[in-house]
Amino acid sequence: MAHSLSPECTPLKHEYDACFNTWFEGYLEPAIANANTKGHSQSQRIEYSKQKKEEYDRKCGSIWAEYKDCVQKAVTEKGLGGLLSQARQENPLREPPPPDASGSS
Repeated sequence: MAHSLSPECTPLKHEYDACFNTWFEGYLEPAIANANTKGHSQSQRIEYSKQKKEEYDRKCGSIWAEYKDCVQKAVTEKGLGGLLSQARQENPLREPPPPDASGSS
């Protein structure tokens, strides 16, 4: 696993990475299995996703918040806030284009 922006944040990063990876494996395997199974309605898939989000929040949410706070503090201490603002202005995140209605890529 890679190190964080600040050495103080690296243990939190590793803890979060491990939590997320474990959660994601548990999310992905049943999601893939159920996606190809007939009889699972859209509402069942939505309910499954909702349950998995709540599970993520319970298991990993507080670790993520603590890690994010640590990184934000490091960004401020290293004087990188201005560079991030400039990068966001020069290359703002955009909404993805809508899917091609014709079905071709």
